[in-house]
Amino acid sequence: MLVAFARYSRDGSFAVLGANLRFTAVMAAGSIGGALLGGVLVGVFSDLVLVPVLVVILLVSSVKLARHD
Repeated sequence: MLVAFARYSRDGSFAVLGANLRFTAVMAAGSIGGALLGGVLVGVFSDLVLVPVLVVILLVSSVKLARHD
C-alpha cells in the first residue's frame, strides 16, 4: 500500500480527490460509519445473518456499478 500511495502521489492521481472534496468527504464518512456499524453488529447478530446481508449489499452495489455509464 505504501508503494502504491507513493506512486499515485508522485503522478498527481490524488488531485481528483481535492477537486471532488465533497464526494471524498461523503465516501470517507460512509466508510467510517459502515466500519463502526459493522463492528457493533458483529456483537449483536450471528455470522449466519450478517454474511448473507453483506452478500446482498455487495451484489446490489456491483449491479449498480455495472449499469453506471
